[in-house]
Amino acid sequence: MNKRKIFNDPVYGFISIPFDVLFDLVEHPYFQRLRRIKQVSLTNYVYPGALHTRFHHAMGAMHLMGQAIDVLRSKDVEITEEEAKAVSIAILLHDIGHGPFSHTLEHTLINVHHEEISLRFMERLNEIFEGKLDLAIRIFKDEYPKKFLHQLISGQLDMDRMDYLNRDSFFTGVSEGVIGYDRIIKMLAVKDDELVVEEKGIYSIEKFLIARRLMYWQVYLHKTVLAAEQMLVKTLQRAKELALAGEQLDVSHSLAFFLYQNVTLEDFDKNLDEMLGHFARLDDYDIFAALKSFTGNSDPLLAYLASCILDRRLFKIELKNQPFEPAYLNEVKNMVNGRFGNFPEGYLDYLIFSGEETNHAYNISKDEIKILFKDGTVSPMSQLTDFGLQTRIVKKFYLCYPKGK
Repeated sequence: MNKRKIFNDPVYGFISIPFDVLFDLVEHPYFQRLRRIKQVSLTNYVYPGALHTRFHHAMGAMHLMGQAIDVLRSKDVEITEEEAKAVSIAILLHDIGHGPFSHTLEHTLINVHHEEISLRFMERLNEIFEGKLDLAIRIFKDEYPKKFLHQLISGQLDMDRMDYLNRDSFFTGVSEGVIGYDRIIKMLAVKDDELVVEEKGIYSIEKFLIARRLMYWQVYLHKTVLAAEQMLVKTLQRAKELALAGEQLDVSHSLAFFLYQNVTLEDFDKNLDEMLGHFARLDDYDIFAALKSFTGNSDPLLAYLASCILDRRLFKIELKNQPFEPAYLNEVKNMVNGRFGNFPEGYLDYLIFSGEETNHAYNISKDEIKILFKDGTVSPMSQLTDFGLQTRIVKKFYLCYPKGK
């Protein structure tokens, strides 16, 4: 069977699968599940075209990894076929542990980071594929001597970021997120086993960092998206509260598995096959089906929250650079309580909620982007740019509550 298939990707055009094992991994049910998980959660409530999936993203990142390997080899960087295959496997599977709606429900349904679940999926697949993922796992865990290979998967200029910025910009139509990914990749080099960028690529890196910052506040942390996603979190928190109290909810078997117990990383390690089996059957469709069921639930709070999400009756959201004053919070609580007097007082925590979101455009604390000069010297990006990189953490505080009836 010919496994060197070609895919028509809307972002990059025709892309190919360079190794047979990659095709076999793509065909596996664990990976096919990514077709049913949207890349940017409920962002389509603001940008209707943002319906692309984790499957799209993983395939795109794999494609860019192939380009990066070719560029580095052309500059006499030694990358063996086994290393090229392993790093391609690692980037293909780097997001395989994402749950429904990607980051939104990461610590609601299951209090385990998606990278930990990705690693356990990779280890299970390594057993199924009789050790063919050994090197990929070492690179993924940064346990391989050639550090630059791990940086291509997880670093400030990794192929994950290269694809998601480019892809999310394409599907949302937010042109501010467009990056010169092809030029950046062509400017990559390796010095002392670390990934660096040639001097002439410095302005492309500046554009990349600016685009990333703009995409976070215009797309990923757009206030309406934030309101929708926090409402989804609250809905599942209420469902889990009812489930743990013994209420019978009409949900899929695998969703019930995680609603009716608090699953930890230790639980994954103790019962890996059972946990992965249920997690691998869990996707966006389970959540949407549950929301439709919840609209008819006898619990008025759960029914209200679910119907608001399905019908896009989103809560009002306010953003500030400083925490909200207690007096204002009380004012909002009194206003909402007046509208929902039929709800017990304890329900207000589900109807009025606040929090904070942060964005770090460029992190100088570790693994800075390094620029390689023609004389062979290397300097960190933060010391070179005329633009002035935004290295501080930007924090915004939000307050959500129902709009007037």
